[in-house]
Amino acid sequence: MSNKTSIILPNKEFIADLYYWLFEDEVQESAKWNGPYYARPTTELTKEEYVNKPLAIEYVYQGIPKSMYIIHEGQFLGTLHANWVSEETNWMEIGICIYNPDYWSGGYGTSAFQQWVDYIFNNSDLHRIGISTWSGNVRMMKLAEKVGMIEEARIRDARIVDGQFYDAIKMGMLRSEWEDKKE
Repeated sequence: MSNKTSIILPNKEFIADLYYWLFEDEVQESAKWNGPYYARPTTELTKEEYVNKPLAIEYVYQGIPKSMYIIHEGQFLGTLHANWVSEETNWMEIGICIYNPDYWSGGYGTSAFQQWVDYIFNNSDLHRIGISTWSGNVRMMKLAEKVGMIEEARIRDARIVDGQFYDAIKMGMLRSEWEDKKE
């Protein structure tokens, strides 16, 4: 099986899948890893209302959408995100969430995340991008390392997950490092 994924702009074709993983999936396995110290998203909308509401693509920067969908063989796997840390210094953080655990550790996230990094640097003049995670999310740290990010900061005992303290982790990549990696 190929682990090649595609990243696409959010669209109506997969909005019901997103709703399922965010609000209907009873296990919510991804929520145990993707910022488990934050409250889970909620909605007052029914699935029908959510699916039928107008879809507006938000951009965080010239040509850089706030989110993208991860697709493999026509199936919705998850989302990619981008947000500013500092517009003044061209510093953006990005993230990924593969909702279905059947697609974890199979290279799907690596493929999508590398495409996301490449997309952002190819379509912007950003100087740096990075991630924020927690020390319990070893898969995310390994993924960031695979695409060329390095650990830049570790804030000790800054996150509480299931009553236990974990370090907050910052990893990043400069444009020059990305360019060197592409050669």
